[in-house]
Amino acid sequence: MIRQAVANDEVAVRACAEQAYAQYVSVIGRKPAPMSAEYGAQIAAGILYVSIGEQDELRGFIVFFPVDQHMFLENVAVSETGRGKGIGKALVQFCEAQAKRLGLASVCLYTNVKMIDNLSIYPRLGYIEVERRSEDGFDRVYFEKRLG
Repeated sequence: MIRQAVANDEVAVRACAEQAYAQYVSVIGRKPAPMSAEYGAQIAAGILYVSIGEQDELRGFIVFFPVDQHMFLENVAVSETGRGKGIGKALVQFCEAQAKRLGLASVCLYTNVKMIDNLSIYPRLGYIEVERRSEDGFDRVYFEKRLG
């Protein structure tokens, strides 16, 4: 089940992010941006959604919000126990469905160039690489998926 996050989810969301992104600290040379995100503020703003399992455990989360005519997918993470079960894909599809519901033209996102798995995952989900640039000390790869 995917639902909007509530304040009580913040600790589990932060733990999930730490788990999901810890492997990239040594590769990137510092903590990836999602490890320092203001999850409490994102929950309060209503832009963070969680995937909850049968035992009411957090299996993953996603952060997205509209910008102009597209939905910006800022962050998606899956817990260790949730990996390989289609949770990340379901969260991305949920974001896409919300974008369509709002009549937005596309979903845009970026990932770090050193997060090699993501560079192949997003194209398999229909995303096209549109740009590479350095921002805030991170080398980022931008993707877009046109909806329609």
